[in-house]
Amino acid sequence: MGDLSRFSLNQATTKRWPTADTIAGCAAAGVSGIGLWRDQVAECGLERTAALVREAGLAVTSLCRGGFFTAEGWREDNLRAIDEAAALGAPVLVLVSGGLPDGSRDVDGARRRVADAIAELVPHARAVGVRLAIEPLHPMFASDRCVIATLGNALDIAEQHPADVVGVAVDTYHLWWDDGVWAQLARAGAGGRIACFQVADWITPLPEGVLLGRGLPGAGCVELRRFREAVDAAGYTGPVEVEVFHEDVWSRPGIEVLQETMRRYVEHVA
Repeated sequence: MGDLSRFSLNQATTKRWPTADTIAGCAAAGVSGIGLWRDQVAECGLERTAALVREAGLAVTSLCRGGFFTAEGWREDNLRAIDEAAALGAPVLVLVSGGLPDGSRDVDGARRRVADAIAELVPHARAVGVRLAIEPLHPMFASDRCVIATLGNALDIAEQHPADVVGVAVDTYHLWWDDGVWAQLARAGAGGRIACFQVADWITPLPEGVLLGRGLPGAGCVELRRFREAVDAAGYTGPVEVEVFHEDVWSRPGIEVLQETMRRYVEHVA
C-alpha cells in the first residue's frame, strides 16, 4: 500500500468503533500506532484498554484531551488525565485550552490563565513522564473552546518550560489557513517543541456543526504533504495521526474507514 511506518489512527476518526475492536482492527491491519480519547477509554476501562494495547503490540501515540482551564474542577481533571496517559503508555497528553470565561471579553487575560494553569500541571507531568502538548485551534473556536488560536500562541506558553515536558500539537485542520505557520513550525522545530502531529482536511462548505467539518486526507483543500514535509524539516520524526470528525465518516464501519484512511494517508500525506 505504501509507507505506513509513521501512520497512527486517532480514535476520533472511527468514533463509533468500540475501543477493543479498534485496537484489534489496527493490529490486524498492521497499523503500529493509535491515538486514544479519554471518553472512549473510560467506556472500555482504563486498565483493560492499557492491557489490550500492550497485547496487540500497539504504541499509544497520544491521549486526547486535557485542558478546558475555565471549567470547574479543571485542575483535578487534568491531573487525572496525566495519570491516565501514563497508565496507557501515552507519551503525550493533548491540551485544548478552553474559551473565554463566562461573560468575559478579555482574550489576553484568558491566555494568561492558560499559561498559569499549565505551569501548575508541569511538575506532575514531569514526575510521571508525560509530555503536555498545547494545541491551537482555528480562531472560530476562540470564544468557547480554545483561546490559543495560533501556533505562535502555543509556543509562547510552551517555551516557558522545558521542551521535554511542554510542547505543541500541530493539527493541519486548525492551522492550514495561517500564512505564518511555516515560520512558526521552524521555530517549534528549533526548540524541539513538536510533540504531536495530526492531519485532517478542511471541507467546504462546513456542516452546521463546524466541529464535524474535518475530512479524510484528500477530501478538502489543505496542503497535507506540505505540512508533513515542513514538520519533517523541523526535525519531527514521530507518528502522524489522522484525526477526523465527520458524521458521514462515523456512520461507516470502522474497518472500512481504517482501510480508506490508510490509503488516503499514503496518497496525500506520506
